[in-house]
Amino acid sequence: MRYLLSKKSHNAVNLLSIVSVVGVAVATAAMVIVLSVFNGFSDLAKSKLSMIDPDFLVSPATGKVIADADSLSRAISALPGVASASPVVSEQALIVKSDAQMPVNVMGIAPDEVAATGLRAITIDGEPIVEILDIDGSPLSGFPTVMLSIGVANEIGLRSDVENFVKLYVPKRRGRINTANPMTAFRGDTLIVSGVYCVDQAEYDADMVIIPLPTARRLLDYRHGEASGIRVHLDGTVAPSKAAASIGRSAGDAVRVLDREAQQQKSFSMIRIEKWVTLLMLVFILIITSFNIISAIYILRVEKQGNMNVLRAMGATPGMIRNIFAWQGRLITVAGGLIGIVIGSALVLAQQQFGLIRLRGANPSAFTIESYPVRLQGGDLLIIMAIIIVIALLTSYIATFSSKKQ
Repeated sequence: MRYLLSKKSHNAVNLLSIVSVVGVAVATAAMVIVLSVFNGFSDLAKSKLSMIDPDFLVSPATGKVIADADSLSRAISALPGVASASPVVSEQALIVKSDAQMPVNVMGIAPDEVAATGLRAITIDGEPIVEILDIDGSPLSGFPTVMLSIGVANEIGLRSDVENFVKLYVPKRRGRINTANPMTAFRGDTLIVSGVYCVDQAEYDADMVIIPLPTARRLLDYRHGEASGIRVHLDGTVAPSKAAASIGRSAGDAVRVLDREAQQQKSFSMIRIEKWVTLLMLVFILIITSFNIISAIYILRVEKQGNMNVLRAMGATPGMIRNIFAWQGRLITVAGGLIGIVIGSALVLAQQQFGLIRLRGANPSAFTIESYPVRLQGGDLLIIMAIIIVIALLTSYIATFSSKKQ
């Protein structure tokens, strides 16, 4: 500690020690900030997905169909902490309007799902309804309705209007196919566009349409009670983990219970991969910075040659002398790491509280948030501190090895 804080006879030693501490501090602060930014974007993705994704999705463990989805939904709805549970049908289809057409993902939902989800909050045109009703309560013109994502609406040039009809085609699931007439391999229906939604999430905005559950079952030739999944919403009275366990016991081994992150596993896996790859690159920068520490220790060893001779004369063992330089490297690394963690955490908390760095562009209204999202996570700080300790031990080992040659 005395060698770390005392003034050296050569300014180069002082300068190298300061540069080493600053380098470690800057690299450590960068790691704290970058990991916090990835945490913030992950939270943002979860909040956007929650507007459409249910708290849990019960899906078949094998195959694509739950045979008794209606009765299973009623059983799940009766569980503690469950606000609602309703079947859902999901499949791929082709949407056609005049000369425009595109492949889409179809999601057939029950009427109560409109209230249970955030469809109304993300509807930017029209109404989030699954049927357009006439004055007498009957379906207008006898046609079911469809909600388009903003990507589909832009691709085929549609807005919500009772005069906007689209056709939806899906491959037949049952029955024989006439190879001489390929159109017999498809089932189709005509629908009215009731609304357009935007959730600012590519998985939902690019190619998804929402239709009534009965229409989806009829179009996809699902038998009564069949569905491709069950959407479960919680009421907040029971912890999600306990609710998931009770849903799993009620549903049995034939199905899987997926939370919001598991429902969008690819998206969140990509965020995690980017997060840790970025951390790895910053670790390499920190390792390169630690070479300054090795240089500072080597110059200090040369400067303290006389002190080392005195210590030997007083009976100091070679191991005691080597430990002096080993601890010097550890102290420089840990001091820089602690300073970097404090600075990085302070900047993240300031951004989190005041939004100092804002998102800017040619069209600011296109952004759904005003500032970069960040979230400080204790687990990330522990990982960063562990990395610093490992580098400190590595640096001290190199310093000890070089002292052994003396």
